[in-house]
Amino acid sequence: MSPGLGRTVVLIPVAVALNIALGSTVQQVLRLPIYMDSLGTVLAGVLAGPLVGMATGAMTNLIWAYVLPAPLAAPTAGPFAITAAVIGLLAGAWGRLGLFRPRPARDLRSLGAALGAAVVVAAAVAYTFSRAYASPRAFTTNTGFDVRAFAGSEVAFAIVIAVFAALAAWALFVRRDAGAMLALAAGLATGLVAALVSAPIAAFVFGGVTGFGGDLVIAAFRAAGASLYQATLEQGLLSDPLDKMIVCLLAFLVLSGLPRRVVARFPNGERLIESG
Repeated sequence: MSPGLGRTVVLIPVAVALNIALGSTVQQVLRLPIYMDSLGTVLAGVLAGPLVGMATGAMTNLIWAYVLPAPLAAPTAGPFAITAAVIGLLAGAWGRLGLFRPRPARDLRSLGAALGAAVVVAAAVAYTFSRAYASPRAFTTNTGFDVRAFAGSEVAFAIVIAVFAALAAWALFVRRDAGAMLALAAGLATGLVAALVSAPIAAFVFGGVTGFGGDLVIAAFRAAGASLYQATLEQGLLSDPLDKMIVCLLAFLVLSGLPRRVVARFPNGERLIESG
């Protein structure tokens, strides 16, 4: 076994464990309207390519649904292995295109681009927060948690978003790193694709009730008159872009903080190292 292949083989189970640990905490404990179950997939795909990303994503959901015992298992995660594989495929493509490479820029054009990225992030955060936490009654009805659980989820979501906003502001305006902008753009694109892939699975396999925090958002759209498919698609478009922007920014910061020699040993490594 070549050293590069050996590192990739070790990377996959670590990434799967990271996905499940974060996803379980966010979805099953905090009940947030985001997922955070693809950070390991994005890291694996960006470092080692599309096939590794696909394998990591699919394995995460299959193990989570069919291997882990209760209460760790997430029975509804299995069919979404398709979505997870697509996320890994896209992460591998972004890695090969070098979108996660640090690109420090100091000119006014880069500052304008950073402001544009900040506006997109702020809009996604505001929309998700306002719709997901519009009604404590909806949260209670669709998750089985009482009002106290709703309040805790709201506070946890606010903390997560505050940390995300601080990291984004640091990367965009302090480091003035164009790579962070590209990572956020990759996250937005990945989220849109993931929503399109997930919508028919959520609608026709689960009837829109998957047991995750996004169920309350689906119920709100249904109450407004949307069809089941429209509601699941709208929920995905509400949750997935923000979720994937958070994940991709975290992945970018993790990768840019790793030693160059470590990153360079993976198949996409040379595309992730800042030139010069």
